[in-house]
Parts: sequence; structure tokens; C-alpha cells
Amino acid sequence: MSDNSVAGKHILVTGGASGIGAESALLLSKRGASITLADLNEVDGIALAQRINDEGGQARFVKVDVSDSASVAALFDSAINELGNIDVLINNAGIDHDPKFMLEIDDATFHKNIAVNVNGVWYCMKQALAHMMQNGGGHVINISSVAGIRAAPTLSAYSAAKHAVVGLTKSAAVEYARHNIRFNAVCPSFIRTPMVENVLSKLDKRGQKALLKANPMKRLGEPQEVAGAIAWLCTAESSFMTGHTVVLDGGMTA
Repeated sequence: MSDNSVAGKHILVTGGASGIGAESALLLSKRGASITLADLNEVDGIALAQRINDEGGQARFVKVDVSDSASVAALFDSAINELGNIDVLINNAGIDHDPKFMLEIDDATFHKNIAVNVNGVWYCMKQALAHMMQNGGGHVINISSVAGIRAAPTLSAYSAAKHAVVGLTKSAAVEYARHNIRFNAVCPSFIRTPMVENVLSKLDKRGQKALLKANPMKRLGEPQEVAGAIAWLCTAESSFMTGHTVVLDGGMTA
């Protein structure tokens, strides 16, 4: 296998039914990877797996609630039993919340963001580690956000969770480097996904315009642009990279 190939790799993608997860699964399957799609969204997940298989790839869907450790354990058992070694885990499942100032965000919203965006990543990382330690290594790619490396006014609960993802990524990378297990985070800004479209729908025209012009490129990123970076991380070309954040933000944090 060449350094830029993913052919023959088994890649597990959480939150794989739509948005960045779906585009990553489509791209990686076209490049020869076998894909396990995991999501709560059963209808779209099954449809995407069928599309990949119809187009000559190999994919299967497993329903999962990443905020439930037992559900995550069952996902990994299923993926390993069906396709054997997991080479790459893409921790993409996540939620956001309506833009509000901190005092207006109820505790339930905060705890839900932590449950999905932090606990879910934690559970998946631990399952991946237990497996990869026995199989000579692997790579975990955690999807964080620009909100995980800078302030995100009116998205404080989401931002707190995404900062935690970066912290988990860096700590695990140092702890397990000697075991040939790499951890990196991808930090997109506003990408044209169902999540961002939902945020836009709740803003007035002034707010929508401000969001679209939040970076020097004056546009939303496209899911395919993030998928391309993720696909590169899945290859051996990134083999000396661990504990880092890959930022795709149109220059927002430059």
C-alpha cells in the first residue's frame, strides 16, 4: 500500500449519516476503504451505506448513541466482528445548541452537549484504544471545531465541549505515541452542513450575513473540503503527525 492510500483499511465513522461524516465516508470508500457508518439517524445512515455499496464500495451501518457507553461498546464489537481490525476511528458525532448568551442557556442543554460531544468522544476513544493496543496501532481523528480553539460567543456550551475534545486529543496523543496510536483533531469553522443550516435558520438577515462573512474568504466551507483533509489524515502520509489540530476556517483564526 502506498503512503497516500487507504485501500484495504477499515474506517469507523461516527455521525456518519450526514454532513462532514457522510462526505468523509463517501470519499474514503471511493479510495478503497471499508466503512462502518455509525449514527442515531438510522434512515439516512442505511441509505448512505446502500449508496456506497451500489457504487462499488463497502459499507455497513450500525445505529449508535455515542452518549451511552454500552451502545458504543456494542458498536465496536459489531464493527470488529464484521470487518476485523479498525485502522482509523473518525469521531465525528456531535450536536450544537441554539445561539444564546450563557445566562439564557439552561443546564440541560449544557449537559446534553457534554454528553454527546465530550462523553461520546471519550467512550469511543477508550474503545478504540483497547482495540488498537492489541493490534499494533491505529489513528483516531476527533472532529472538534474552531469553537474548540477560540471564543465562541453565544455558543458557550458547544465551545466548552469542543475545547475538551482538543484536550483529550493532545493528552492521548502523548500517552500512546509509543504504542503507534495517533490522535489528531480537525477544527472546521462554519461548514455547509445540516447543523450550520439550522443555526442560519434561527438568525435574522443581519446575523446570517455576519456568519457568512466571518472569515476572510467570505463564505461557508463545504463538507467536501473538510473530508479531503480527513482523508489525508487517514493515510500514512500523515504518519509523523500526532497531537495536533488541523484548522479549516477560511482564514478566520489567521
